[in-house]
Amino acid sequence: MSRRIERSGIEIFSTSPPLGGAEGPGYLRRVVEIARLSDEAGCRGILVYTDNSQMDPWLVAQAIIQNTRALCPLVAVQPLYMHPYTVAKMVTTLGNLYGRRLYLNMVAGGFSNDAVALDDTTPHDRRYDRLVEYTSLVKRLLAGGPPVTVAGEFYRVQGLRLAPPLPPALAPGLLVSGSSAAGWAAAKAIEAVAVRYPGPERGEAVPAQGAAPPPGIRVGIIARESEEEAWQVAHARFPLDRKGELAHQLAMKVSDSHWHKQLSGASGSDGRSPYWLVPFQTFKTFCPYLVGSYERVAEEIASHLESGHRTFILDVPPGREELEHINVAFERAVEAAACPR
Repeated sequence: MSRRIERSGIEIFSTSPPLGGAEGPGYLRRVVEIARLSDEAGCRGILVYTDNSQMDPWLVAQAIIQNTRALCPLVAVQPLYMHPYTVAKMVTTLGNLYGRRLYLNMVAGGFSNDAVALDDTTPHDRRYDRLVEYTSLVKRLLAGGPPVTVAGEFYRVQGLRLAPPLPPALAPGLLVSGSSAAGWAAAKAIEAVAVRYPGPERGEAVPAQGAAPPPGIRVGIIARESEEEAWQVAHARFPLDRKGELAHQLAMKVSDSHWHKQLSGASGSDGRSPYWLVPFQTFKTFCPYLVGSYERVAEEIASHLESGHRTFILDVPPGREELEHINVAFERAVEAAACPR
């Protein structure tokens, strides 16, 4: 985004396309295209999904690093997929090879059928207990120092040392879902950014996090000069889709995540609010949208800035033009949030 936004302490991430219609080389080309556009737009990083149906996020992250100037992959990390030592090894390997910082999106859950396929029946809150232990071990390994010995509830290591050491300046940023009390507690324990999905109420209060970084939100944005133009773009990009609604309902049945249920129970735009859930409700994306004029969307973003949010994870951008429009909305939001009200 703009240099002014970067100076304001805001970190903006886009999202890499999930595996869908394009496969193999076609999918790689699309990932690289979106990564380069995000890099040019000044995004801090780009979220890379993980679940049983997606490409390996670490290999996708490497492709992103190889094809961008400064963009930092935000790699989704699911403890079921690899040992914490392997995560630390991937971070230090990519850091040393490319001199690029990574961010880690620590994932406690996901689709329940994915967990069943991997023979994991850990209850929701206990998954966050496991995630805290997992992430703490990753952090200790990346910090360097003497060999690590841990006899935890979920993980045990004896005299484990990470090589090559990670340069301190490349220590990864940490994010975790903050849609539940267990998620907020985990964020505080591992000093991670707690990311939530905003509801329709402007300026929602967020729980205290103690020493943890300021929280973040995940939201899509469609902004134009006028309300009418923005909504025309929104409806053209995300038309009503009965098949998508059925797919969303099926996803609800195989997901036990708090944020999925919270969004499914929320109401969409009533014609006066920029808050829009049709893309989520038709299984086109996994976050709510803000739709409207630059000024209207900027007001919503500014309300989140004023309530303490400093990290924004956007949806997959369709192209360069959309990132330019989003940039305008953020510039005006930063100006509005700096003004006394």
